[in-house]
Amino acid sequence: MKKTAQLTLLEKTVKELGFGLRYEKGNFLGGECRLREDKVVVVNKFLPLEGKIYTLAQVISRINPPGLSPDVTKIIDKLVVNNLFSGGNDA
Repeated sequence: MKKTAQLTLLEKTVKELGFGLRYEKGNFLGGECRLREDKVVVVNKFLPLEGKIYTLAQVISRINPPGLSPDVTKIIDKLVVNNLFSGGNDA
């Protein structure tokens, strides 16, 4: 699957989970946050495409919802789960 298709799929999944999605500039990596009562995922818009994909995959894996599509699960397993077991400093 192309990286742009992966990003689109992850964006769609985040929205289906009831989160807003915002791309903002700033000196941060991104992730989920709560603004008042709204659930919002904020991603640094200056990240490269791979960074945006990784950030969204990481947020979805933390939420850990049931019934994710096989494509989303595959992306998360490839990027997030394998990074944790390969000694990535994701903690």
